[in-house]
Amino acid sequence: MYNILIAKYGEIGVKGKNRYIFENKLIRNIRNMLKSIGEFNVYKEYGRIYIDVNDSNYKVAVEEVRKVFGVVGVCPAIKREKDYDMLKETALMLLREKISMGAKTFKIASKRGDKSFKFTSQEMSIDIGGYVLSNINNKDVSVDVRNPDVTITCEYRNEHILVYADSISGFGGLPLGTNGKAMTLLSGGIDSPVASWLVAKRGVDIEAVHFHSYPFTNERSQEKVRELAKILSKYCGPIKLHMVNILEIQKSIANNCNEEETTILSRRFMMRIAEEIGVKRYCDALITGESIGQVASQTMQGITCTNAAVSIPVFRPLIAMDKIDIIKTAENIGTYETSIIPEVDCCSLFSPKKPVTKPRLERIEKSESKLDVDKLIKSAIDASVMEVISYE
Repeated sequence: MYNILIAKYGEIGVKGKNRYIFENKLIRNIRNMLKSIGEFNVYKEYGRIYIDVNDSNYKVAVEEVRKVFGVVGVCPAIKREKDYDMLKETALMLLREKISMGAKTFKIASKRGDKSFKFTSQEMSIDIGGYVLSNINNKDVSVDVRNPDVTITCEYRNEHILVYADSISGFGGLPLGTNGKAMTLLSGGIDSPVASWLVAKRGVDIEAVHFHSYPFTNERSQEKVRELAKILSKYCGPIKLHMVNILEIQKSIANNCNEEETTILSRRFMMRIAEEIGVKRYCDALITGESIGQVASQTMQGITCTNAAVSIPVFRPLIAMDKIDIIKTAENIGTYETSIIPEVDCCSLFSPKKPVTKPRLERIEKSESKLDVDKLIKSAIDASVMEVISYE
């Protein structure tokens, strides 16, 4: 029955003269998302984005298209040659399908794309509604314009007709690649993949840096992060993942600084390293999964101390989110099950028994003065490895 999908967008529609840039980027991103399931014709007509499908592939195509950032909804539709009688017959056919699935009330919503047509949109709705009601032959079915079980949308456009009833919600946002690039600090936990996804949803390309303490942590923890990056790449495209060993930095902190400051000091090193790699990779910001008060290093004072270590902006999209809301998003995007696999990470390895919760920047900087910061950072970056992670 269905032979076309309508990909609806939101914010793109108010982009003025730059709208075509966002539309073209969205079309490319939809094509890339659909590559894993086959070749699809994706195109734009009169400010609409369409995807040609058939009965055998439209359901799986809908699931893929709705994941593309910038798409707010996907409508499976029936496209036919421009003929008003055909429009009425198609509306009747689709309504019969919905009645067989339990619908008892309906509404016809019409759109007259061809302004030369004799009926207005409202007159079309009345005419088509009368036609389908008189041909249903089912006394249990009635019109309800306020709260119908199903709304059949009928469009009489310049080149063709369209009929559809369902709209499957998309993730929204803006097309990936329209708002610069950022470096995300990707751990194996629940938070950082969600933070990365949320920023990417606003059209930001992402690269990732992961910190590990091999051989004190095993290779399974690195594989876990690779799997998370792979899941994210389904939405974000291939991700360049920078693997950085900070074991020597952690040892140096443990040997020279106060135990209670270990987490904050380590965090400041991570931020500096992420910034240096990010700047070289043309990133304009960092992304972290921090949320106020979630752990000892994420108090207001702790975040202030880590912020002071870098000069580029730090995006924290989870900053005011409750853990339960973060978990719901992780489940929705498919990262949760991987994130909860138990593995020792570099943060827990040298975690102090009583971490400082209200660190003062001057004291943290005084502790850092005992370390050869530049040398430790350079050694870690020089030994880092970059991998390209793709969803296959």
